[in-house]
Amino acid sequence: MTDHWIAPDRLFDGHSIQSGAAVRVKDGLVAEIGPAPAEAVKVKGLLTPGYVDLQVNGGGGVFLNETPTREGIATIADAHRRFGTVALLPTVITDAPDVLEDAANAAIAAQGLHGILGLHIEGPHISRERRGTHAATHVRPFDDRTMAVVTHLRDINIPVMITLAPEVTPLKTIAKLAETGAVVSIGHSNATAEQVNEAIEAGATCATHLFNAMSPMTSRAPGVVGAVINSTIYSGIICDGHHVADSMVGLAVRGRPQADRMILVSDSMATVGGPDHFNLYGHEVVLKNGRLINKEGSLAGAHVTQAEGVQRLIHKVGLSEEVALRMATSTPAACMGLPQVGVLEGRRTDDVLLLDADHAVDSTLAEALLSIKTANVAQ
Repeated sequence: MTDHWIAPDRLFDGHSIQSGAAVRVKDGLVAEIGPAPAEAVKVKGLLTPGYVDLQVNGGGGVFLNETPTREGIATIADAHRRFGTVALLPTVITDAPDVLEDAANAAIAAQGLHGILGLHIEGPHISRERRGTHAATHVRPFDDRTMAVVTHLRDINIPVMITLAPEVTPLKTIAKLAETGAVVSIGHSNATAEQVNEAIEAGATCATHLFNAMSPMTSRAPGVVGAVINSTIYSGIICDGHHVADSMVGLAVRGRPQADRMILVSDSMATVGGPDHFNLYGHEVVLKNGRLINKEGSLAGAHVTQAEGVQRLIHKVGLSEEVALRMATSTPAACMGLPQVGVLEGRRTDDVLLLDADHAVDSTLAEALLSIKTANVAQ
């Protein structure tokens, strides 16, 4: 079975859902999408590219800040792959400069590991007022060490997203970061709408976990939230039922002036595929009723997978299948300038998912093909 057609009930190619279509699999890759031929092998479910997540702090019991190594990144990626996330940005949050540099070196060492896209640097150049669970002791002005890290990663063509607060970061710094090819994302910010718009003019192209850790939208002061929704930049959003109310997720998606600018992110921690607790800045964070709670009793990241987020977008928020799937595949890929990661054609069969009627991950295409082969041998 090195060259054959597979016909699912429906397929999502990264942009739209098709019925009556099939994929030609050759040497473990999706080589072609076309009308289903008579000899196509039928499989149940909705075929889709695997999920892309641009904000993954941990998984499999590993928190990147605590284990900034190639092995730590590999463990995180393996944990999320079990739940349908096949491409991700390991995310290092606000910490000491040495931790950031170690995480960058780990990301360099991890290049070539399947599914590792690059590095998301979330902080430390953020607002103290909107730091969330990030340690205040490590929040600091933008410095040469961070610029050196970003510049080096980009010089060797490693994708970078960097979350910062525009009110504490000079516009010329934002412009310089953007010139390297890094994706500058506005987050953990108490900025005014005017400051956000200036940052966008300077080169910011994304926002980090909309609504969370940013100045809110009010009738007379749009804040970061209002400025981002009104803009055409990309924006991540967490959909776990805890960080953002489902109705507000729907409002944000519908309110954007340009389609396909909202990105589903998990902001997941070490508990995904791991124990129900982990260490954050020397203190234990514990999973309680689906919420990760730090020593202050506040949310500390999320315990959710992209697969669960997609289901919630469809079944709780009320988005269409196509919009929800694009938020977890082609839109984050486009944000990072990696469109090939978010589509079906050209993908490895273990990067392709089959979803059941409830949009839960049933299997990968590779697993489905193995089952078919095993069944044929048994006959």
